[in-house]
Amino acid sequence: MDEELDKNLIGRELAACIAQARELRAARAADPAAEDYPLLKQWQADRLARTYADLLASERHAPAAGFFLSDLYGPKDFRSRDDELARVVPVMVRVLPARALQTLLDAVRMDMLSESLDTDMVLALRAAGRSRDIDMAAYIAAYRACNRRADRETQIALIDHIGKTLDRLTRMPLIRISLRLMEGPAHLAGLSALHSFLQRGFDAFSEMKGADEFLATVTARETALMREWFS
Repeated sequence: MDEELDKNLIGRELAACIAQARELRAARAADPAAEDYPLLKQWQADRLARTYADLLASERHAPAAGFFLSDLYGPKDFRSRDDELARVVPVMVRVLPARALQTLLDAVRMDMLSESLDTDMVLALRAAGRSRDIDMAAYIAAYRACNRRADRETQIALIDHIGKTLDRLTRMPLIRISLRLMEGPAHLAGLSALHSFLQRGFDAFSEMKGADEFLATVTARETALMREWFS
C-alpha cells in the first residue's frame, strides 16, 4: 500500500513537472530570436564533450557518458518524450515500479531546470551582446550574472541521483524483461520516444556494471567548474 501511495505521489509530481516544462518551451518558441537557444545548447554540449572526453573514450564508461550528454544534459529536443509522458502518466503509475517512475520524474525535473537556466543564460548573453558569439569568457560572465548557484547545485545533484537510480534499476531483472516486452506496444501506442529513453538509460548503465566511479567523476568535475565560475 505504501508503494502505491508513493507511486501516486510521484505521478502527480511528474504531471506537474511535464506541464511546467511544456510551458517553458512554448514561451521559448514564441521568442522572436528563438534560434539563440539551440546555439547555447550546442555550445554547452561541445563543452561537455571536451570535459568528459576521457569518459567518452572509455570502453566501460562511454555508453553512460553518451546517455548523460544526449538525454539528460545535452541539446536534444525532449518535446516528443514529454508529450508522450503527459498522455500516459496514469498508465505508468499503474504498471511501472516506483523506482522507474522516480527516474522519469528526475529526468523531467532535470529537463525543466535546465530549460529555466538556459533561458536566463540566453537573456544574460543577449544583454552582453554575445548570444550569437559565445566563447568561454562570455559563457562564464553570463553564468555568474544569472546568480543561480542553488539551482546549479540542484542540477548536479539530480545528475547524481538519476545515475544512482538507473544503476539500481539494472539490478532488477523484471525491469529488463518489462522493457523488452514494452517495445512493440510502446511503438504502436506512439510512445517510442519514452520507451527509447528508458531503454537507452538502462542499457548504458547495465554495460557499466557499477556507476559509482562514473558518477563521482561527473559530480566532482561539474562541482569544481561551478565553484570556479562563481568565484
